[in-house]
Amino acid sequence: MSNRVVQGRMVTPGTLAELIEGSPVLETEDITDADRPCPECDGDVIEVGYMPSVTEFVTGYKCQDCDWSDDDRE
Repeated sequence: MSNRVVQGRMVTPGTLAELIEGSPVLETEDITDADRPCPECDGDVIEVGYMPSVTEFVTGYKCQDCDWSDDDRE
């Protein structure tokens, strides 16, 4: 599924990646369900793979119910 509802509004993969990254990204994959609950509110977490730059690929995670987000960077 490519679009999802996050905090009451419909987002595309690009919009979701921007919410997680804080700035526009180059490329995105489809949004998928993450197999973990939100650590802050226990809500549903979704994930999206994206390229913030030409040399980096990141998987970002965002709660559908609250402001929590994270990525797989070390």
